Amino acid sequence: MTSRDEGLAAVYPPNASNDVALRHAVLAAIQTHSGFLLDWTSSPPQTNEVRRSAVLITGARVAVQHFDLPLHLSELGASGGLNLMWDHYALELEGQRFGADMPVLTLTPQWTGPLPPQTVPRIASRAGVDLNPLDPRSGVDLLRLTAYLWADQLTRLALTRAAASVMTAKIDKGDAVDWLAHRLVSAPQGQMHLIQHSVAWQYFPASVQARGTALIEAAGAKATPHRPLAWLSMESDGDTTGGKGAAITLRLWPGDVTLALGRADFHGRWVDWQHDGMGAR
Repeated sequence: MTSRDEGLAAVYPPNASNDVALRHAVLAAIQTHSGFLLDWTSSPPQTNEVRRSAVLITGARVAVQHFDLPLHLSELGASGGLNLMWDHYALELEGQRFGADMPVLTLTPQWTGPLPPQTVPRIASRAGVDLNPLDPRSGVDLLRLTAYLWADQLTRLALTRAAASVMTAKIDKGDAVDWLAHRLVSAPQGQMHLIQHSVAWQYFPASVQARGTALIEAAGAKATPHRPLAWLSMESDGDTTGGKGAAITLRLWPGDVTLALGRADFHGRWVDWQHDGMGAR
């Protein structure tokens, strides 16, 4: 479907339709464009869900409570890198805003628990890695990112497009752990290296997870107050129903402190925050 399919467009919002018409239009489009669709679906879906940045904004604030330094930010499984740009977004909770003063987008998840810390992270540099990185600055790649969203979810579409408008981070193509090994060695003094990933690590093979954990822990053992390391994750911890969402965990070095920050819906629709800010250095 390199051009508009009029039959399909006629039954999609904002046009009114019914189940029978929609079924016929979709089946006809699949048959007409079967070659394109088979090629297009050879790549796994990459939603690059921007609403997960609510967790990243808050987790980073906890990290800088412990080590108040600029961030050297690394994202594993970054897809199009939209969640690397969270300092351009704002989080609005109970009438309070956390994040950018003039945000390109505002996130409003259903929030329970304490409000985020008031500390404001500063990102000095950022980069990510993905096996199949997409460039939201490319019309073709942005179309692919938005095509992974349901057509009637207008808010998600708007958030994705808004995030794409400020995307500047470099996303490398490659194996996440091989890439991270270099990033860990080259992290600068005077900055905290913050590794982040959301609903990505859980898809890595067990051997890759083990190798990545060993690399991060070895780097953590060498961390200093002037070159600390933080590992922020939002990942499944075994709940197969999805009802309990993903676990939000932050590990910090030196000291190897593990903080269970709470849980979040996999798409960022709700956050159950369980960290009250106590224990910050």
